[in-house]
Amino acid sequence: MQERRDRIRVLLVDDEKEYTKVLSNRLTKRGLEVSKADTGSQSIQILRKEDFDVAVLDLKMEDMDGIEVLKIFKKMDSQLMVIMLTGHGSEKAAKEGMEFGAFDYLTKPCELEELLAKIREAYQARTRV
Repeated sequence: MQERRDRIRVLLVDDEKEYTKVLSNRLTKRGLEVSKADTGSQSIQILRKEDFDVAVLDLKMEDMDGIEVLKIFKKMDSQLMVIMLTGHGSEKAAKEGMEFGAFDYLTKPCELEELLAKIREAYQARTRV
């Protein structure tokens, strides 16, 4: 059984640096422990060093395709819950991500409360035995 922590650990991955910074600050203020990555390759390096409960992953990044990053995440930590962020009408890609083990997806921009609820839902699913 997983050890329970006081705070949910989230890895936020998006190549829009300002968006990532603002969202990270807002999630931290709501009690989550957030690490952020601006590229898919940077997120993989972070995941090699730290454990997370949930990853919030943008599907469209310049250095790596989000689905590719998702597949690597799931190989590294099969229990990691991944919530994909999709925009520009790319729900097809998000549904493909579900086939590769993503927990769920949200369309960008999403409301903070909606994202928080999805993160908590993913965390609860992870901690169920």
